[in-house]
Amino acid sequence: MEISRRKQSKAELADTLRKAWYHLRLSVRHPSRVPTWDAIVLTAASPDQARLYEWHLRRAKRMGRIAGSTLTLAVPDPLGARIGSGAATLYAVAAAAEEFRRIDGGVQVSAILTIMSPRFKLFGSSGCVLVNCTRAGGNIVVFFGDVQTTATALPNLCACRSSSSSSSDLSGMEMKEGNADDGRSPSPASSENGNSGLHLSKGDILAKKHILLLHAGGDSKRVPWANPMGKVFLPLPYLAADDPDGPVPLLFDHILAIASCSRQAFENEGGIFIMTGDVLPCFDASSLMLPEDSSCIITVPITLDIASNHGVIVASKSSTVGKTYSLSLVENLLQKPSLKELVDNQAILHDGRTLLDTGIIAVREPLLMLKILLTDLQMSLYEDMVAAWVPAKHEWLNSRPLGKELVEGLGSRKIFSYCAYDLSFLHFGTSTEVLDHLGWSDSTLVGRRHLCSIPATTVSDIASSAIILSSKVAPGVSVGEDSLVYDSSLSDGIQIGSRAIVVGFNIPQDVDDGTAGDSFRFILPDRHCLWEVPLVGHSERVIVYCGLHDNPKISFSKGGTFCEKPWKNVLHDLGIHEDELWSASSVQEKCLWNAKIFPISSYPEMLRLTMWLMGVSNDGNSMLPFWRSSQRISLEELHRSIDFSQICLSSSNHQADLATGIARACINYGLLGRNLSQLFEEILQKEVTGVEICKDFLDLCPNLEAQNSRVLPQSRVYQVLVDLLQACGEETKAVSIEHKVWAAVADETASAVKYGFEGSYKSTLPSVSASTDGSADIPFSARKMSVELPVRVDFVGGWSDTPPWSLERSGCVLNMAISLEGSLPIGTTVETTLNSGVHVFDDDGNQLYIEDPKSIAPPFDHDDYFRLVKAALLVSGVVHHRIIQSSGLQIRTWAKVPRGSGLGTSSILAAAVVKGLLQIIEGDDSNENVARLVLVLEQIMGTGGGWQDQIGGLYPGIKFTSSFPGLPLRLQVIPLVASPQLVSELEQRLLVIFTGQVRLANQVLQKVVTRYLRRDNLLISSIKRLAELAKIGREALMNCDIDELGQIMLEAWRLHQELDPYCSNAFVDRLFEFADPFCCGYKLVGAGGGGFALLLAKNGNSAKELKESLEESSSFDVKIYNWNICLE
Repeated sequence: MEISRRKQSKAELADTLRKAWYHLRLSVRHPSRVPTWDAIVLTAASPDQARLYEWHLRRAKRMGRIAGSTLTLAVPDPLGARIGSGAATLYAVAAAAEEFRRIDGGVQVSAILTIMSPRFKLFGSSGCVLVNCTRAGGNIVVFFGDVQTTATALPNLCACRSSSSSSSDLSGMEMKEGNADDGRSPSPASSENGNSGLHLSKGDILAKKHILLLHAGGDSKRVPWANPMGKVFLPLPYLAADDPDGPVPLLFDHILAIASCSRQAFENEGGIFIMTGDVLPCFDASSLMLPEDSSCIITVPITLDIASNHGVIVASKSSTVGKTYSLSLVENLLQKPSLKELVDNQAILHDGRTLLDTGIIAVREPLLMLKILLTDLQMSLYEDMVAAWVPAKHEWLNSRPLGKELVEGLGSRKIFSYCAYDLSFLHFGTSTEVLDHLGWSDSTLVGRRHLCSIPATTVSDIASSAIILSSKVAPGVSVGEDSLVYDSSLSDGIQIGSRAIVVGFNIPQDVDDGTAGDSFRFILPDRHCLWEVPLVGHSERVIVYCGLHDNPKISFSKGGTFCEKPWKNVLHDLGIHEDELWSASSVQEKCLWNAKIFPISSYPEMLRLTMWLMGVSNDGNSMLPFWRSSQRISLEELHRSIDFSQICLSSSNHQADLATGIARACINYGLLGRNLSQLFEEILQKEVTGVEICKDFLDLCPNLEAQNSRVLPQSRVYQVLVDLLQACGEETKAVSIEHKVWAAVADETASAVKYGFEGSYKSTLPSVSASTDGSADIPFSARKMSVELPVRVDFVGGWSDTPPWSLERSGCVLNMAISLEGSLPIGTTVETTLNSGVHVFDDDGNQLYIEDPKSIAPPFDHDDYFRLVKAALLVSGVVHHRIIQSSGLQIRTWAKVPRGSGLGTSSILAAAVVKGLLQIIEGDDSNENVARLVLVLEQIMGTGGGWQDQIGGLYPGIKFTSSFPGLPLRLQVIPLVASPQLVSELEQRLLVIFTGQVRLANQVLQKVVTRYLRRDNLLISSIKRLAELAKIGREALMNCDIDELGQIMLEAWRLHQELDPYCSNAFVDRLFEFADPFCCGYKLVGAGGGGFALLLAKNGNSAKELKESLEESSSFDVKIYNWNICLE
């Protein structure tokens, strides 16, 4: 098995994550096209932690991380007991099955058999479902619908059912009790195969469901500051700069992104994808393969020193090998193996490495997981359940509790190793690892400032490498290098050292901490962690702290530390006795986890005690007695007493306050450069007052409307007003303002090309305007003009040409003029007639007579077949020209391409008509003037649109066009000097295909323009990248590198879908999937949604094979056009 040694660079890792996020957003916004998970299930350590996780899941849905159709569940372990990852998996899958049954109107009896208190809460996306339980001993059989399960029940085993029944009413259940102490095995329930366990019909609810299961329970002892939030929800600001007004990305969000790409591996069959909440596996999961009727474990090559502390997979030497992966049968499992074990089991690869078990498992059939008996015994997913799929482990497994049942239930299936060569295994198991993963110097990956309020550098000292997230920092604060401050408010006089972690720390400005006269009111030393925890039954939040490298699990006697010092030194320096921290009667090992060291007192007193315990303050004479008299708590007790509901409320209010401050500054200072719509949504999460805050902002809007439009476009002002009205619940008023948004865009576009919008058409061509007194006798002059133009295909850069983007920012487009079937497909004739008025004919047989051209005025009806010609008469100035006094006009138009082609037909036809009209009146028919006039024409028509279509048709060949905002808007067209070799190769390799899917560009355009007006950062970064790719594409073509052009087309197509997921559809997706083996690039032309597609083959032979395959396929009713570059 040939395995690459190469690891991802930071830039490649960022690219992998960015593509995963793109896929996640696409699956959330358009799940019918890009399938997403049917359920996302998190395991939790307790019902209280499950409440917190459910809050996070709801927030993830609101933020667009999870599709609205996806079921979300947080499933706690019973009684907070450690039941192992295997049993937790079973409970989670069973809970999902029951919730699916409830949603689908199925039987209400729960499929869960669990060890729990008599009242157990299962938290689902529909809210909290209170489940009542009864205790029963012996052998229990539960029947519901077509499902039957048996389990060995110990005295505290109980069966859960929904709240529709009381604990004493077990109708629908049959309970067969035996004696748990008689040594007999439970009598198996009858079934087709005679095996005990859970037996389900072929039509069971889970058969076609796709479940993402994330193990997130536990106490996070090595990352104790993440314990209140749950380690899986710790902040991880990778790619945060892509969406600066969005929420801080969490580890959970990135896991969702990577996992979304793996959904395709299950296709339409049911499956469960299992991950752990403290690992981010960065790899391209879209290439994941799952053999039929088997499971798969993700592995990665790792060095032997690392492998000795983890699980190792021994894979078969024969494998299926891809570019970035290999797939092979698992032959053995090793846990923390020694070098001898690795050698004896032939686990060492040819390059001296071995395969690390990443903890990621894909199971084809979720039902398999439910075949295992649910008991109170602990069960490991990775040691016990996975071993059941590995024949070499069956002998060992049979000697384990439940081993025989595992082998009997799962042993018939196989498990494969999917080795991802380029997988970056980012483990967040310790505080040091967290800071290490945040400490990368690559600024494109790690966002160091996000949704925060930071003072000027002249009144604070915040290191450039410090990471400040969702926090408010006052003047007079110091933060050292490589430190993390998250979800905190730091008032003046606080000093945070280097490589420190501060989470949820909020010191009010008016706290009297007894440090009057000191330079700093509070000091956190280097390499320390500090956080606050609200406790049930306490009004004050407890301040908690430890050293960055402290391991709360290492005992006093084995070198354990507190605040980076050995316990013996801590006790000596502080004068604390050992029995004051640990009870003499305790059988537990004495360690930081169970040390009762953290005082519960008033906030100022806790601040002073904190600095004393960390060794910052030497005031031991007064602090020690006060510490001894205080109520104290350990990390272990904290874990059981956290007020999770208060955490949720405080976090929501804190985020809303930050968003309020940012939005108010944005409105007060007038440039409106932030995504206020996104900030308003966060403000509305504030308890009670969110709507009132937004109404206060409405009062500031008149000031915005009075701003200079050269500095603040009115279209942006009106969009902010619409967003504010919607946030205030005033939908009717918002709708009434929306038309002003589009009118402002049209007016700004007209102004940018030197023509006013209303009542200014008479001045468009002042040099040829005539008197309108009608006194002159102007003789008739017979004239006829004919204009024929090619269509355009765009390679990359579209959307950067579209107002209002092109009015405010630079745009770049790379496109090409082509003929179809040997002719120029778009054209018009304009000729003078003796009869007055204007007579218009199109190629569909429609005609219109306009008796008085001066009566033409916008707005035009969207169903008006001739609004294009009417708008052309306006912008060309013909309606006010003397030619109308002496003669009439006859205009004929044609477009020999399908409607909704995406080839720029409408704009190019407009260009042809405008050019013909200008020629008839001897006006300025230069391509530059015509292109700018068409830009205005499209705003008058109400279709929007940019300049690239008319440029594409007016100028021959391949060209790179740039636009520069200003008054007037400037266009620079740079023709590419195409060599005969380039022309020949393009014409051989590029297939121009009509998909048969009709599209309407204006529908897509309105969505994209609205997002831009809202300053949607993801959209802005996408269009910036499209313009950048146009420059790269130009260089590629100049160097005759058509393969690189193909890669650019692929990225452009991905970015177009980021702008609007509906720019493609299922048919187009299938077409591109079919073409992929033959192609190096493909995309739809124009705005997408249907129309024409470009398929750039790998070579001439591939193009011929693809063309033949499409013509022979009955699945694709497409037309392949003959085309040529129009060079003149």
